[in-house]
Amino acid sequence: MIKSVCGYCGVGCGLEYDEHKLIGDITYPTNQGKVCAKGVSELSTIQTSSRLLRPLLRKSINEQFQTASWESSIELIAKKISETPKERVGFYLSGQLLTEDYYIANKLAKGFIGTNNVDTNSRTCMASAVVAYKKSLGADFVPLRMDDIFSSNLLILVGANTAEAHVVFHNNIKKAKKEGLKVVVIDPRRTMTAEIADLYIPIKAGGDIDFFNLLSKRLIDEELYDKEFVKEHINNFELLKNKLKRAATTKMLKRTGISSELFEEFFSLYKESQNIITAWTMGINQSVQGVDKNLSLINTHLLGGKIFKKGNGPLSLTGQPNAMGGREVGGLSTMLAVHLGFDEKSIKKVSEFWKTDNISSTPGLTATQMICPQIDVLIICHTDPVYHLPNRHKTEDAISKIPFVVEINAYEESESSKYAHVRLPAAPWGEKEGVQTNLDRTMTKQEKLTRTSIDCKADWQIFQLIAQKLGFESGFDFKNTKEIFEEFQQMSTLNDYMDIHKASYDELNVKPFVWGEDIKEFLTPDKKGNLFFVQNKLLSEKPSLEFPFILLTGRTRDQWHSGTKTRLSPTLLKHKELNFCEINTEDAAQYGIKDKDEILVCSARGSITTKAVVTDAIRAKTLFIPVTNREVNYLTSDLLDRESLQPDYNHSAVTIKRI
Repeated sequence: MIKSVCGYCGVGCGLEYDEHKLIGDITYPTNQGKVCAKGVSELSTIQTSSRLLRPLLRKSINEQFQTASWESSIELIAKKISETPKERVGFYLSGQLLTEDYYIANKLAKGFIGTNNVDTNSRTCMASAVVAYKKSLGADFVPLRMDDIFSSNLLILVGANTAEAHVVFHNNIKKAKKEGLKVVVIDPRRTMTAEIADLYIPIKAGGDIDFFNLLSKRLIDEELYDKEFVKEHINNFELLKNKLKRAATTKMLKRTGISSELFEEFFSLYKESQNIITAWTMGINQSVQGVDKNLSLINTHLLGGKIFKKGNGPLSLTGQPNAMGGREVGGLSTMLAVHLGFDEKSIKKVSEFWKTDNISSTPGLTATQMICPQIDVLIICHTDPVYHLPNRHKTEDAISKIPFVVEINAYEESESSKYAHVRLPAAPWGEKEGVQTNLDRTMTKQEKLTRTSIDCKADWQIFQLIAQKLGFESGFDFKNTKEIFEEFQQMSTLNDYMDIHKASYDELNVKPFVWGEDIKEFLTPDKKGNLFFVQNKLLSEKPSLEFPFILLTGRTRDQWHSGTKTRLSPTLLKHKELNFCEINTEDAAQYGIKDKDEILVCSARGSITTKAVVTDAIRAKTLFIPVTNREVNYLTSDLLDRESLQPDYNHSAVTIKRI
């Protein structure tokens, strides 16, 4: 048996490979043998007709690709980079890269080329949580583990559909419920997750800040906050208290779209619960006020002292398998490396470690800014920005004007490949090895299960070839992933709260390592948590007579993003269709729409055709389209959070029409 780890969501389930099948690893602490349909089918995604197997080149996006050699491809890329001002070079990475891939790309771009335009598709998933954790706790640190649910009395799931996005964790929630855990689900849709809830709250899209402000106000007004904890460990309490005292309760409640009776039912349950976890994902993060939503949620834990204690805390549910690892390495344009920023002291540390003097002090362009006229060379690795960025017509127009685009991918048929000049075949899950960190800081190792396809390379090898061709041989002479990981471990000691250096690379597949387990205090300079008063500024796109509906987007259980891999398995196509639109029963009647009717959904930016699913499980004047519909972002708004620069995917104004 070869032990490995799943390459889909942020839960990071342990797997065992035996001959021609995958099974869950019963000894792995995260999943204890459980595995979802996607994970168990992952073998089928390795040898498929959709694999990209040879380097391809063309001079213009209007020409056909021609097969090329690795040598000529790398030489061309290095030539283009060397001829281009460093600030006009961008690296667009992915939360599905392994830690070693991230490390080499980040080191090359920031340390040696000298561009901080290194970002990742995780920007569109978790950036708001990252900023909020740093502001409130002092660092991008998740202060609890998934298994804390077994020590908790109440789990609040807000903007998170664990039954479809984090399946094995959801199964553990159901197990914890049998042991006494109460579950509240807050979502405009009555999702599969809501079906197991002790209390379901059908909040109006955009009402999250108001909801958590109402909760904080009640805790303060009724003196139910932890007075001693707040006095000793929390900043800005009086400011928050005074601001909330003047807040209009009736107006906030109205904006949540729920009744006072339902809020009181929730508050009674909250008061009765000693240990509380609040978990969230894209429904909170993907917002023009994503950071503020995170802060309003975290405020409730700081007020109640429900943090750094078993069974308590704010738990951000990361969406991708190594989004956390990318953040540890420094794979965001707003950080340098190992959670260090672009301040003079940090740059000096990193420069000495990497033996370079090319690091810029200016933060780079984020993923949501990078496809723009300021970029002349764009390297896209294991992601599909044309598919996943909002306002797709605008994205397509912008990327078509970038003079030189490189796509590194294991598969054909990405939407971004239409705009590439060079395409390089990478090894997918199962054909490479390396480390990934799941959503609760558990580091483990993906193992190579089969030979690497003949003309494919691991991502770190591709970046190393580019580095060597640029003349940086001395900093990029790694022979394997172990050497890279051990350099990263050594680098992590530059940050005094990271203890990643204690992990053993050789043991990670059988003995996962959880970093930060000894951290039981805030990581701010004064070791105190920070409260922030935030309010709902109604910045999202507003419904109108022309566009009276609000569109939500999200995952379905058996599919992954655009379905490049998961569409290949007939088993994974049975649960839900790839293209559908949920619409409330009363709205459907008003518009003359019946279940399974073909409908046109339009926004100010574009329109798509889909199929109606008429249901009472979604609020009126609210629609839901899954991200497996590759065209969904022709509709979505490109408004960004001003701090995290994460898109407002879940509040786009649209209209519908029966075809």
